[in-house]
Amino acid sequence: MNGNQVITIMRGYGSGGRTMGKMLAKDLGWNYYDRELLRMASDESGINEELFARADETARRSMLSLFRVQKDCLDGTVISPSSENFLSGENLFRYQARIIRKLADTENCVIVGRCANYVLRDYENVVNVYVHAPEKVCIRTVMNLYGMSREDAEKTIRETDRRRADYVRTYTGRDWKCADDYDLCIDSSRMEWDECIRIVKSYLDCIKK
Repeated sequence: MNGNQVITIMRGYGSGGRTMGKMLAKDLGWNYYDRELLRMASDESGINEELFARADETARRSMLSLFRVQKDCLDGTVISPSSENFLSGENLFRYQARIIRKLADTENCVIVGRCANYVLRDYENVVNVYVHAPEKVCIRTVMNLYGMSREDAEKTIRETDRRRADYVRTYTGRDWKCADDYDLCIDSSRMEWDECIRIVKSYLDCIKK
């Protein structure tokens, strides 16, 4: 693997994938991107950042949208501002995909979420990671982090993971938990964070040889 490298992370809510991503980026000295991509896409498009955030929350499977996105959204093509579809969820995804591709072309970075593994599926300089943990562990983590009751934590995890599944299915046609789409699947409950990071870095070293 030559040139810059990218690690994408998809994660179940409460598994600590975002925490791992930040720690990994810091350890490697790379840039870290998550919701920052919404601001960058907003700056490039002139579209209010809140619309990008809202699109994350409201994506639902649409076969028409799915067909169009799979066909040409990943090559940097966006819809003209003069089109009635300029503010569509599809075009918002196109702008995010455009930013993700630019980052992968120019710098070392860790990208969390945003279907980055799919957007960059034809790139050789990308390692795709899926972070998960047993439900009981995720519930306990969310309860401790946010002071929620068990019932509220279960509901939050269920709804958040459903939105993520809908978003991935809408814009990629894929099941976000499909192991075929990742180079590494890590159960974060089985080891400490430094060990998780060591595994990813070891994988990077192996594929660079």
